[in-house]
Amino acid sequence: MVITADGLAVEGVYPEVSLKAGAGTLTVVAGSAGSGRTSLLLTLAGRMKPTKGALNVAGHAGRRAIRRAVALALIDGVTDLDRSLTVGEHLRERRRRPYQEILERVGLADLERAPVRELDREQHVRLGLALALLDEPEVIVADNVDAGLPVDRQQALWNLLRALDRTVVASCVTPPARFDQLVELS
Repeated sequence: MVITADGLAVEGVYPEVSLKAGAGTLTVVAGSAGSGRTSLLLTLAGRMKPTKGALNVAGHAGRRAIRRAVALALIDGVTDLDRSLTVGEHLRERRRRPYQEILERVGLADLERAPVRELDREQHVRLGLALALLDEPEVIVADNVDAGLPVDRQQALWNLLRALDRTVVASCVTPPARFDQLVELS
C-alpha cells in the first residue's frame, strides 16, 4: 500500500479516518464545506499533524519524509497561484528542465503564455496538477476538484486524475461516478 491511515484524526476538525490506497489509485474525500476535507488532505500530505491515529505514506511515517513523497496540486489558501505570472513562468520558476510534456499531459499545452489571471477554475486545477507533477511524487493531493464547475468539466478533471499514473487523493462535495475508494466526511 502507498497510503495507510489508521484512525487518523485532528480533534475538532475531522473524525477518525482509516484508509488504504494502493499505487495508481484514486481516493475521493467527499463532504460539505467545513467537514474537514482540506485538513484531511493536508494531514495525508504530512503538512498537518494528526492528534490521533497512525499514517504511513510510501513507506514513511515521519511528516518530513511524507512531505517529500506527496505533492500538493491546488489547495486554495495553501498553493495559491501568482495571478501576474503566466502558466509557463510558474513552471520555469520551479523547474529548469523541459516541462512541455507535463503541460500536454494536463491539457494546458496551448496556454503556456497565458497569464494565470485569465485562466478559469478548471485550468487552475490543471496548472496545480502540472506543478505537482514537476516533483515526480508518489502521491498527489488535490482539493475541491468539483468547485464551481459544470458536471462535464468535473468529469474531465476526474478522468485526468485517474490517468496520472500516481496515487491520487482528491476532495470534492459530490463524488464522481468512478473511484477506487470513497471517504465521506460529514
